[in-house]
Amino acid sequence: MSGELWLWALCALLPALWLLSFFRTDSDLTLLWAAWLGRRPEQVLTGMVVWVTGASSGIGEELALQLSKLGVSLVLSARRVQELERVKRRCLENGNVKEKDILVLPLDLADRSSHDMATKAVLQEFGRVDILVNNGGIAHCSFAVDTNLDVFKVLLEVNYLGTVSLTKCVLPHMMKRKQGKIVIINSLGGIIPIPLTSAYNASKHALRGFLDTLQTELFNYPGITVSTICPGLVHSNIFQNSFTSEITETLGSNAEALSKMETSRCAQLILIALANDLKEVWIAQQPHLFKTYVWQYVPIRDWIFSRKTWKKVIEGYNIDKVITGLERLLSG
Repeated sequence: MSGELWLWALCALLPALWLLSFFRTDSDLTLLWAAWLGRRPEQVLTGMVVWVTGASSGIGEELALQLSKLGVSLVLSARRVQELERVKRRCLENGNVKEKDILVLPLDLADRSSHDMATKAVLQEFGRVDILVNNGGIAHCSFAVDTNLDVFKVLLEVNYLGTVSLTKCVLPHMMKRKQGKIVIINSLGGIIPIPLTSAYNASKHALRGFLDTLQTELFNYPGITVSTICPGLVHSNIFQNSFTSEITETLGSNAEALSKMETSRCAQLILIALANDLKEVWIAQQPHLFKTYVWQYVPIRDWIFSRKTWKKVIEGYNIDKVITGLERLLSG
C-alpha cells in the first residue's frame, strides 16, 4: 500500500515540478524542448548566407552579432547606413567573419520598387540567400480612437506590405534551389491584444496570416521552411521611435517601467528556433508568456482579462502622452 502511495505522490509531484519550471521559463514549450534536446545553431547555421532586415539596432543588431560568431555570410539592411556600418564593425571585431563576409545593403521596406534590385545585389554578391530574416518594422503607441489613419497606413506599408514584398522577391530564388528559410520576427501582439498598439497589432496579425498561408502553398518544397517568431517586450529603441497618434510625432521614451527581456537572450532563442525549423515560437518573460497561453487556449479569457487588467497594462507604459490620453478618455 505504501508503495502505491509513493507512486501516486510521484505522479502528482512531477506535473507540479513541471508547472513550476514553466513559470520560470521565457519561451514556449516547443522552443524550450528544442533548446534542451534540439540541434545547436553552430551545427546548422554555420556557412549560410543570412539576410537580416532592421539590422541597425535592437533584435536585428543582436542577431547579426550572434550570427557573425557562427561564421555566416551576412547581409545587413536598414535605412540608416551609418548605423549599419557600426553594426558591421561590431561583427568584424567580435565575430568569426571577414570584411568579404558582410554586405551592408541600405533598404527601405516602404520603397517596394527597390526590393527586386536589392535581392539581385545580394545574389550577385553571395550567389544565394539561405535565410531571410524579416525583422524590420515600426510601431506606434496611442489609443485607436485618436490614431490618425496615416499611422495605420504607414505601419501596414512597412510592417506588412514591405515584408511581403521582400519575401516575394527572395522566394523564387529559394524555390529554384528547393531550400531556404523564411523568417518573420512578428510579436506577441500578433497573437494577443495589447492596448495602445492597434495599428501595430493589425500589421502583425496580417503577417501571421500571410506566413501561415505561405506554408500551406509550399507543400512541394519541403526544403523551404517558414518561421514566425513572436517576441514579447525586448530591450530596444522600438518605443522611443514609435509614432504617437500622428506620423509627425514620436514617443521619445523607452517605457522603462515595463519589464523587458535582454536582447541577447531573445536573439539566442531565435537562433535555436531557426536551427530546429520551428514554425512558430513565443519568446517572453513571465507573466507575459503565461498570459499568452491563457489568451490562446482558455475559453474564459474575457473574464480573466478584465477591464481593470487592460487599464493596468496601459498605466504600466508610464508615458506622459499616453497617460494624459487615458485620463481624458476616462473623464469623458
